[in-house]
Amino acid sequence: MHLEKQDVGRPAPPARPSSPRQPEAAGEGCLVVAIRLPVRIFVFLAVLPVRLLWDACAVAARWLDRAVFRPLGRALWWVGRAVFVWPLVGLWRYGLVPLGKALAWLGNLVVVVPAGWLYRYVLVPLGHALVWWYGRVLTPFGHGVMWVLRGIAAVSAATGLGVFAALARLTRYLVVVPCAGLYRWVLTPVGQAVARCVKGLARLAGMLVTGIGTGLYWITRILLVLPLLAVWRWVLVPVGRVLAVVAREIGNALGHAWRVAGYVSLAVGRFLRNLLRWLVVEPVRWVYTCVLTPVGHVVRDVALRPVAAAARVVGRAVGQSLASARVTLRQARADLRRVLVGEQRPVPVGDRREPTGGETRTLGSSTTALTKD
Repeated sequence: MHLEKQDVGRPAPPARPSSPRQPEAAGEGCLVVAIRLPVRIFVFLAVLPVRLLWDACAVAARWLDRAVFRPLGRALWWVGRAVFVWPLVGLWRYGLVPLGKALAWLGNLVVVVPAGWLYRYVLVPLGHALVWWYGRVLTPFGHGVMWVLRGIAAVSAATGLGVFAALARLTRYLVVVPCAGLYRWVLTPVGQAVARCVKGLARLAGMLVTGIGTGLYWITRILLVLPLLAVWRWVLVPVGRVLAVVAREIGNALGHAWRVAGYVSLAVGRFLRNLLRWLVVEPVRWVYTCVLTPVGHVVRDVALRPVAAAARVVGRAVGQSLASARVTLRQARADLRRVLVGEQRPVPVGDRREPTGGETRTLGSSTTALTKD
């Protein structure tokens, strides 16, 4: 009793959520469970080669982009700039711009300056003359013509009012009054009778159309709508639900298979990379590090360095020999010239600077012949 009283105030523990893999908790039937596993296996086997091919193509595309397309694009970009951009820029800068400036200067000289002169010294005086002619001649003449026309219009209006009144009364008693009587006592009754006949015929036609439409509606409903509704409700809807389940499972299987195939493709790629590394890269690196590098060092220390030192010594000896040979040849040539031509007199070496002017005249010096020291 004591334990039961302690448990009364405690809230009930929350129910543990069922796993989504259980078909009963997820509301999935036996058909879904029966379709899911075979579909996923089949789709995985169908998607795995596609994913491997896709990953291989992606790796190849990245390598081509990094090793081929980018350098090729940079080369084409520089070739395009050298072939198209720079010549066009040079043509624009050193051809079209000076030509445009020359044409602008020529247009200003040929068109703008003459047009300004024509406007200033021809059109402006001509416009002033036309304004003076309009204000002093045409305006008074127009006022006179308007005064004459107003007088003629006043006379014509006084004469035409009487004629218009007579014609108005004659038209009223000969045309308007008879037409109004004809409309009121003849056309209105005939029109009302015709309208009543048309309304009766329209009502009769409406009743016939309504009856025919009702009959066609029930015939169509019994012969077409009810069978189609039964087919839709008892055939197409269940089949559609089954196909929707199959399509959903195929879609889920495709996504699951694509992800699993990605992991498989990643594992295969890593295996091939490690295999290539241990079969090719590591042996080559080991050969380079443990064989070629020591051999190269030995060849360098034993053969190349002594040969280089000997070559340097031989080069110095050859250079000294050539230098002594040049000195000996120069002395022999000088002796031969001395024997054939004789000893040349030494050329006096004087001051080769430009001559300077006379010294500045002072109180203690003189430039005349009598006062020179």
